[in-house]
Amino acid sequence: MSINIFLSIIVTSIATYISRFLGVLSSVRIKETSKIFRWFNCLAYATLAALIARTIIFPVGVLSEASYLSRILVIVLSLGIFFITKKNFVYPTIFSALGMALLNNLI
Repeated sequence: MSINIFLSIIVTSIATYISRFLGVLSSVRIKETSKIFRWFNCLAYATLAALIARTIIFPVGVLSEASYLSRILVIVLSLGIFFITKKNFVYPTIFSALGMALLNNLI
């Protein structure tokens, strides 16, 4: 059993680092202002937005026990903190975890 876990970690690490290495090699010729770069950037943000929306609307696990009201309230307040703190990710992340735990027990 432990050999399988070790091999899984090795294989996934190799796959991850090979793709990153190839990305570094190919990034030398890509301009940040090119249309393809902007397209991939938009694609990455769209994928992230879809995953976040899916997590909020169709939660799995413990988050599914929280009400929609508490989830939406935490999102709105976290966005407010994000913009108040000059687009810092640390404070809204900490607030969202603590706020979700607190609101889940209250509502």
